[in-house]
Amino acid sequence: MNPVIEFENVHKVYRAGAAPVRALDGVSLRFERGDSWAIMGPSGSGKSTLLNLLGCLDRPTSGAYRLDGQRVSELDDDRLSEIRLRHIGFVFQSFHLIQQLTALENIELPLFYLGREADDSRRRAQELAELVGLEGRLHHRPAELSGGQQQRVAIARALANDPPVLLADEPTGNLDSATGTQIMSLLMELNRKGKTIILVTHETDIAAYARRRLHMRDGRVDRIEEKG
Repeated sequence: MNPVIEFENVHKVYRAGAAPVRALDGVSLRFERGDSWAIMGPSGSGKSTLLNLLGCLDRPTSGAYRLDGQRVSELDDDRLSEIRLRHIGFVFQSFHLIQQLTALENIELPLFYLGREADDSRRRAQELAELVGLEGRLHHRPAELSGGQQQRVAIARALANDPPVLLADEPTGNLDSATGTQIMSLLMELNRKGKTIILVTHETDIAAYARRRLHMRDGRVDRIEEKG
């Protein structure tokens, strides 16, 4: 089976004054379609850099990044934006919702950028809101929603364009434990339906949901654990 994502000897070096900082130091990984991963490691281990590269928010200094067989590490900014829009969904710890828009309008936003018809976008957004359990809250703005409800809006928005890959950065970090459990159950249900889920977390109980746990240290892969 061809991996949905492949890293081949990826390096990422930042310049901090005179001394280079090796955020990633020769990382090679394969993420199979429909798999679930938790990325863990201490501060400065490279996990956030890895997630940024996976999401095409940054480029490797050297090495190859292939998404669905396409070498995206060499694409220009416009093509990278298109890749992000069509192939990758993002879920963030701080939700990143637009406060002036309702829940339904936040979910519709990626469809607007794709140029979908308004009626089609509204229908798709309503279907996704139902999928993540937001019935009855569609016309509320983020300030009127609980943290868990806001994260459900963010997940629905990330699914709007039906991307094969869903990236989550500390998706339960601002939630209480009970709500975090609900959000992880939702993400794992999406995984069972075929989405590739890759999340960054520092919580071992959250990482335990994933099929594979990738531990980073000093910009390298320290070890990979698999669910038994």
